[in-house]
Amino acid sequence: MTATGIKEKVVAQRVAWIEEMLRGVAALPLDTFDRFVADPRNVAAADSYVRRSLEALLDLGRHILAKGFGRAVSEYREVARQLLAAGVLTEDDARVLGEMAGYRNRLVHFYDEVTPPELYRICTKRLSDVTTIVNAFRTWIEQHPERVDRSL
Repeated sequence: MTATGIKEKVVAQRVAWIEEMLRGVAALPLDTFDRFVADPRNVAAADSYVRRSLEALLDLGRHILAKGFGRAVSEYREVARQLLAAGVLTEDDARVLGEMAGYRNRLVHFYDEVTPPELYRICTKRLSDVTTIVNAFRTWIEQHPERVDRSL
């Protein structure tokens, strides 16, 4: 695979999608667990918003690797390791992104084991991690304009 440049438009689209999903989570009644589970649709919506934000974040990481470095990555957990090896993420950020990849896999493949208390904890305590990684991507891209394709 050849590096052809990280598409600025793809980055903007993925970031906008992630932000939309995070706004969806923020709109849920997260002030108390009881309010969160009072309507089962809240749990289902949270599951969907979280999963889709994680998938978009990991897809953005794959795009950076493919277009910026010519590295094809098929598994989400490998995205974090390769971004660390490429110098895009710090060890701490790569560890957190790896955890997010694992949680995304849990939401998709072990959906029947994800509990409302677990999902509530993720929504109230860990979603800022998504923003942290988005900001790390943005910072790295700003610092490496030579790897960005700004054409439409």
